[in-house]
Amino acid sequence: MAKPSNVNEIQERYLRRAISEINELGDELLALGDELHVPVLGSGHPLGDIFLLKHRPTASEIQEGVAFFGRSGQALLKSLQRLNVDPLAVYGTNCLKFGTEEPAVARAWLTRELHIVQPRLLVAMGEETVAFVDALEFPLSEPLDSERPGELRRFTPTIGALVTPDIDACLDEQPAKTRFWNAFKTLGGWWAELPPY
Repeated sequence: MAKPSNVNEIQERYLRRAISEINELGDELLALGDELHVPVLGSGHPLGDIFLLKHRPTASEIQEGVAFFGRSGQALLKSLQRLNVDPLAVYGTNCLKFGTEEPAVARAWLTRELHIVQPRLLVAMGEETVAFVDALEFPLSEPLDSERPGELRRFTPTIGALVTPDIDACLDEQPAKTRFWNAFKTLGGWWAELPPY
């Protein structure tokens, strides 16, 4: 069994590598952008246990260049707090980084992000996101089911999955908010059952 200092050192090395790889991806995306095409970069912990995923960036995300900036990010932060989920254990991104790129190109970027972050749970928000994830053909992955929101599933042998409605489409009407919450609150039980290490 490794000594605690060795375990901490190994964790620190994984974190440094993840930060470096996320920064490399961000630099590549920024180099592809211009005044009319601004990339929206992922945000959060580069080794987050929870990987929040939407299909495309909103206007506020494009303006700031950061995923989940604006109303959806605020709503998710409140939801995470209500569920007692540590927001520092979360990484969030969009399937489409520019909102205009070819899906095949965007799939390669998302695959890289998933390999870097190595989450324990992928939260796929909306039918378009589910279809996009299924088209990744991620190694050892199983198809997600957009018809069963709120149900924990297996995505890969090491990554679980939770499907919810698209949060951006759910912010303006109470019934839609309720549908999102009813699916998303499953995350609280999943988080509470994680081992404390």
